[in-house]
Amino acid sequence: MSIKRYGVEGGKGTGGQHLPFARAVEADGWLYVSGQVSMVDGEVVPGGIIPQSRQAIANLLAILKEAGYGTEHVVRCGVWLDDARDFQSFNGVFREIFGENPPARACVVNSMVVDCKVEIDCVAYKAPSA
Repeated sequence: MSIKRYGVEGGKGTGGQHLPFARAVEADGWLYVSGQVSMVDGEVVPGGIIPQSRQAIANLLAILKEAGYGTEHVVRCGVWLDDARDFQSFNGVFREIFGENPPARACVVNSMVVDCKVEIDCVAYKAPSA
């Protein structure tokens, strides 16, 4: 089994703090992407659930792309919302991005570690190159 880690130096959280985990880990065609929130340069984007959903998913897609995966490879997403009332708005953004390739998904309401409205992670699969 081969394992490749992306971003082992860790990312930057709020206030520029170092985050002690990989952005993603790939093992034999499986890619596990760490939870992504709506941050750019260590700051949460303003504007509510729709722009925050777009940014969190954009951050997720950037990691997928870096590893050579696309939305068609995503088999499951986990979603955490800060407020249940944001469910339909989040679904609209999710549908825009994953409409052609909808993955399995779990969505729960939970308080966030940072002051944001959404977090999303995923598992993707692509057959290893021979």
